[in-house]
Amino acid sequence: MRPIHCVSHPVALEKIGRLRDRSTGVSEFRQLVRELAVLLAIEATRDLTCDEYIVQTPVAPAKAVRTVEPIVLVPILRAGLGMVEGMLQWMPEARVGHLGMYRDPQTLSPVEYYANTPPELDKGLVIVLDPMLATGGSAAAALAALKARGARRIKLTAIIAAPEGIAKLDGLHPDVELYAIAVDEGLNSHGYIVPGLGDAGDRIFGTL
Repeated sequence: MRPIHCVSHPVALEKIGRLRDRSTGVSEFRQLVRELAVLLAIEATRDLTCDEYIVQTPVAPAKAVRTVEPIVLVPILRAGLGMVEGMLQWMPEARVGHLGMYRDPQTLSPVEYYANTPPELDKGLVIVLDPMLATGGSAAAALAALKARGARRIKLTAIIAAPEGIAKLDGLHPDVELYAIAVDEGLNSHGYIVPGLGDAGDRIFGTL
């Protein structure tokens, strides 16, 4: 199995613990998701294409770099919306598309209900946002939809991932790099990540 990029920073792991705690309220939960999204954004953009140029400091000329690769953020609705603000703090010029996917509670299969993305996805980096990579069904369907729309360089960012989801994407989308804060034990009979943090969408939007 292809390795996953794990952001094992002590501060990130401390925030994960607070996210898992069932007593954490909606406001704090949202803030933690935003903060962890910033860390994922930093890791996922380390290899952006850059150009060099010269700036004049108060003392002397200095070499500088600027990113030249367009970035498109694509949250998988609805939970992925909670990560957008944090990502935009790191890269405010990024464009944002949306993919609506939900998991059928009986079959656990993904169902697409909405798609709206910027044009020319093949021109730069597309970063998919999904707090929980569980079965991998919705993520795999989202990646297939983006490739059908022209995306060529895609990365998937998740706060928590399960081995089952990682394996599914490894089989269906081996070209997509995966970034996560933590990889948990696995899935229960209902397709929830164990120990996980419950339903990320419900906890972000207070619909428990």
